[in-house]
Amino acid sequence: MKRRAESKSDVKKTRPSSRSKSIGRMTTQKKPLLSGRKSLTLSAKKGLDRHSKNDSIFSYKSADDKNVLAIIDAVRTGISFNEFEKIVGNAPFSLAEWANYLQLSERTIQRNQKEKKSFQPIQSEKIIELIMVYEYGVDVFGDKDNFNVWLKSKSIALGGRTPKELLDTKFGVGMVKDELGRIEHGVLA
Repeated sequence: MKRRAESKSDVKKTRPSSRSKSIGRMTTQKKPLLSGRKSLTLSAKKGLDRHSKNDSIFSYKSADDKNVLAIIDAVRTGISFNEFEKIVGNAPFSLAEWANYLQLSERTIQRNQKEKKSFQPIQSEKIIELIMVYEYGVDVFGDKDNFNVWLKSKSIALGGRTPKELLDTKFGVGMVKDELGRIEHGVLA
């Protein structure tokens, strides 16, 4: 009996003190880059600042949980208009198209720019989703020009619509992504 008591006390001594007693997990706190509720966390900001396509967290190829968590953080804090301009500067969408995709008026987007406001999480998620589809399409087609032409071309597989027409809904984005997957793997539809 004495032996059991000694082994239990040994176990208690070896338990790490940084663990939470109630849930048994280590807790880490992400430091915000800027003060305030609308600031991005460091990991989300690092992902937004990357300019290389291969390093981007906004890619379907980066299935890493760390990147997904950075995307979630970016969505929750909201994409600022400056970040929006950096992210979407290369995409071939007009202000009117972005307004349609984000379900905002053009005037609201212009007001966000003037007031340097962040987009709401719902719009931030849509921005990131569209950029991920766009980057995927550029990867599939090999360059932006070929993909931009495809975006404007009617597709039988998409019900005779252009891919750009379908990007305003989640189901439409899914259809475009699925069609890009078929093109990537050489499956004719």
